[in-house]
Amino acid sequence: MSEIEVLLAEVELLFLGREYPKGADYSRDRLRAAFAKNKDVHDPEKIKELISRGEFVVKELEALYYLRKYRALKKRYYETE
Repeated sequence: MSEIEVLLAEVELLFLGREYPKGADYSRDRLRAAFAKNKDVHDPEKIKELISRGEFVVKELEALYYLRKYRALKKRYYETE
């Protein structure tokens, strides 16, 4: 079960990394390095901890993207003071 969770987390992070401000290549390289660093972890508790860390990163990236879109819309449609 944990292998599936890890793969799903990796796919979700890859998908979100496409819009990363430094570029998709940068995001993909960092993601690969992070997963490669932890490839020898077999402890279920440590795996769950790493998956929860990945979920936190997903939430942070989503918040970053929503904020960027909000700022763009606000700049486009509202007066600047």
